[in-house]
Amino acid sequence: MEVILREDIDKLGQRGQVVKVTAGYARNFLLPRRLAVTANESNKKIVDQERQAHLRRDAKQVNDAQELAKLMSAVEVTIAQKAGENDQLFGSVTAQDISAALEKLGYTIDRKKINIEEPYKTLGDYKVSVRLHRDVSVDIPVHVVREA
Repeated sequence: MEVILREDIDKLGQRGQVVKVTAGYARNFLLPRRLAVTANESNKKIVDQERQAHLRRDAKQVNDAQELAKLMSAVEVTIAQKAGENDQLFGSVTAQDISAALEKLGYTIDRKKINIEEPYKTLGDYKVSVRLHRDVSVDIPVHVVREA
């Protein structure tokens, strides 16, 4: 069965692409969740219009993310934590802590968009990648200091 995808689906295809799938997969999963429509001429025109609107919306989001990245390139985050001997923290600095520190500076960034491999457990300076859009990311310095 041929369907036209309305959303990007991993390992299947991109928005607006005509793909061939089994009838059961289309009938039980793709069509009820409105992830795809059956491939006929009227649906092709509708999906093409949706695709054009999505491209315009996506271009605006990329532009906004690039502007935000320019503003955030000058931002430095300082987080004060209690630390013991050998600069070991009592606890750790996570993406949630960095998100809260950015919130205090006036930037609302979801913690899921802050990429750190593992929580920081020692004092020091770190670089954190913040993904603003799938095509735009910015690195910001994070300073973990001892709480007075």
